[in-house]
Amino acid sequence: MTAFKSDFMNVLQTRGFVHQVSDTRGLDDLAAKSEIVAYVGYDCTAASLHVGHLLSIMMLHWLQQSGNKPITLMGGGTTRVGDPSGRDETRKILTYDQIDANKESIKGTFSKFLAFGSGASDAVMADNAEWLTKLNYIEMLRDVGRHFSINRMLTMDSVKLRLERDQELSFIEFNYMILQSYDYVELARRYGCNLQMGGSDQWGNIVNGIDLGRRMGTQQLYALTCPLLTTSSGAKMGKTAAGAVWLNADMLSPYDYWQYWRNTEDADVERFLKLFTTLPLDEVARLAALKGAEVNDAKKLLATETTALMHGRHAAAQASETARQTFEEGAIAQHLPTIEVTRAELEGGSGVLGLFVKAGLVASNGEARRQIKGGGLRVNDAAVTDEKATLSMSDLTSEGVIKLSMGKKKHILLKPV
Repeated sequence: MTAFKSDFMNVLQTRGFVHQVSDTRGLDDLAAKSEIVAYVGYDCTAASLHVGHLLSIMMLHWLQQSGNKPITLMGGGTTRVGDPSGRDETRKILTYDQIDANKESIKGTFSKFLAFGSGASDAVMADNAEWLTKLNYIEMLRDVGRHFSINRMLTMDSVKLRLERDQELSFIEFNYMILQSYDYVELARRYGCNLQMGGSDQWGNIVNGIDLGRRMGTQQLYALTCPLLTTSSGAKMGKTAAGAVWLNADMLSPYDYWQYWRNTEDADVERFLKLFTTLPLDEVARLAALKGAEVNDAKKLLATETTALMHGRHAAAQASETARQTFEEGAIAQHLPTIEVTRAELEGGSGVLGLFVKAGLVASNGEARRQIKGGGLRVNDAAVTDEKATLSMSDLTSEGVIKLSMGKKKHILLKPV
């Protein structure tokens, strides 16, 4: 393992963030002098970022902790185009109002990990709508487009893979890499930015930005990518059977977020502790050495530390205690995720299949039936055996709720209003 001069590069390497670097020695020299100004771009395709974005956010966190300056770039402009990287189909085109609403909803995430302000290493939030929406098409072709080779663009993975699979690539998507490259140049000019970071699927786009900067007279620019993470079983990070693991609490409760990390596969615990927490590496090594049932202690700490970073220490402790009460005491903890149903629904009797679908524990009545056959669904901790069963007010517990469970770890409370 290479020994670096800078804390930044040492931390990123020892924690497992580094996949590719354009000029390792040059970047290390800048980092050692606290002269890196680095950005990561985030398109506003949804109202929340998801766990898959955490890797790059943590890279920005460690960058700032080592005395360098992070930039979070909101894709108010590029979201209007859609990044084709890693996709077989065109992204849905959102309205400008949808993009602006998503952008506002996402912004708060970054303040959990970064300190914003006007100091030398304080984070800055920029929005590429500031410059992309003001571009004149003819001037863009003349000043920027002339520096791009179609031959080279066709070799980029984001383009080549789509063409090889005979999947349509629209002209608007083809232009995305040009806009991303231009973002890098604009940030270099406006903020002195000299490093772009991102996932390994962004390598070609980032290198294009370095080349465009050289042709348009910026200072030397650098690239650093992290690996695209999958779990040990091959599943993509940030996705579950129930959907994306969102970072915003209004889209995924802190308890469900805690449970996501608690359910980490044994083989991933050490890697995820390094990447997604700020625990010292000697503590990570101690936890990684735990064997047998003690591995669960490491998973609980992983869940608590990741949740504390995202939702605060109080919410993390509350989620941990809710899980303890639910699983170790068999109690109905008041902080379990809750959905409201009308009293009229329960007074008239409501089908158990539909209530499990409404609670989001299953995707359809058919899936609910399959779970019942396998003994996977429970009401108030009693197995559901009749798919035609109904629930009514008489099923309320002494706490005034009905507890729906799928498997051992997924629970929702129904509360009549």
